[in-house]
Amino acid sequence: MIDSHTHLALCEEGDFALVRAAEAAGVSRILTVGMDSVTNSAALGSTVRHEAVFAAVGRHPNEATGFDDETAAEIRRLGAHEKVRAIGETGLDFYRDTAAPEDQRRAFSAQIEIARELELPIVIHARDPEGETAAIDEIFDTLDAEAGDAPVILHCFSAPHRVGDAAERGWYCSFAGNATYPSAKDLLFAAAKVPEDRILVETDAPYLAPQPMRGKRNQPAYVVETAKAVAEVRGVSYEELERTVEANARALFGW
Repeated sequence: MIDSHTHLALCEEGDFALVRAAEAAGVSRILTVGMDSVTNSAALGSTVRHEAVFAAVGRHPNEATGFDDETAAEIRRLGAHEKVRAIGETGLDFYRDTAAPEDQRRAFSAQIEIARELELPIVIHARDPEGETAAIDEIFDTLDAEAGDAPVILHCFSAPHRVGDAAERGWYCSFAGNATYPSAKDLLFAAAKVPEDRILVETDAPYLAPQPMRGKRNQPAYVVETAKAVAEVRGVSYEELERTVEANARALFGW
């Protein structure tokens, strides 16, 4: 199994303990994701210490205030590292007001450009207020206009009404622990509709622990529980889903 999106730097246990626990659970590859200068550097540090860990570097939309050419240059420089396999997470977040929409848009467009330059996938964060779709709709429009043929990963997939649109565009949909919650059955049903060669699973640790671990801080080892739920709704064995997501991640991240 793989964890296509986690934040080792934000987990309390430390990356050595987290990677050991993940390996014991059968998780063979982990993509740890930076959100700002500090966590980008930490993500790269984890890749140096652990063969199984790779990184994405970028500027999260909630951290987009003050994004400028110097910030973009730093991401571009870090993105050239041999163990960086994606740019982001980036996108739009209209749920929180920690960064102005214009700052978010500027950071988003710049990171799309960097991903295209470096020929890396782009990891997308999208969050809207309850019942609204403005962020996800604008993200789709921006990617259509600017991303070209860059691979796109809709991290922590949260737009079940757009799962068909994502499939038409050939984008990857990655499902996190929230898809296992009883209140989020629409997300799990969406997981059943993703084409076989475009589905991924993740933890987004330390957030969104899957239902059997609710109340605990999430960690990469727990991706197994999300994968079990996704396999069940897709009508396949865990072992078959494991082979599928491992192949998809290998094709996408080149690890």
